[in-house]
Amino acid sequence: MLLSWALLRTLVRLLLGIGRRGLAAFRANYDADLLPPVTPAEREALSTFGGCIACGLCDRGAAGARGSGAAWRGTMSFVLAASRSMPDHPAAARMLAGVPIEALEAEERSCPTRVPIAALARFVLEKAGEIERSGLDNRRAGSEPPSSAAGTSGRAAESPRLS
Repeated sequence: MLLSWALLRTLVRLLLGIGRRGLAAFRANYDADLLPPVTPAEREALSTFGGCIACGLCDRGAAGARGSGAAWRGTMSFVLAASRSMPDHPAAARMLAGVPIEALEAEERSCPTRVPIAALARFVLEKAGEIERSGLDNRRAGSEPPSSAAGTSGRAAESPRLS
């Protein structure tokens, strides 16, 4: 009985155009989970990011992709782990700090499955910026916004090397 009532209520709301729909509904449902919306082009690109077979060739030729200190764990680590979950993109963007885009493009050429590593890095930086601009990642963690933290710029998506 309850299921029937819920179905009827949903159908009436759809017919009358009542309720949240579209991007506003998406944001209401997923912003707290740190999941920004993706465009159709981004959605298509997502399917090309998952082809890594963990061969390690990108790390062998990683002369230029050293990153900034201890945060950089290597290109394969970035592709296989850091970039896989949008809520983790702000941390992945910090990991990318100081990595020249040219180095990622060179590593792309050594990839047997042709994972678009540079495009993946740009996507991660863009989504990290969206999450950061929303402020939700800081409220979720219970910390202050990065722009007010001492000694940090708070702009993960503005890495001068990956633009």
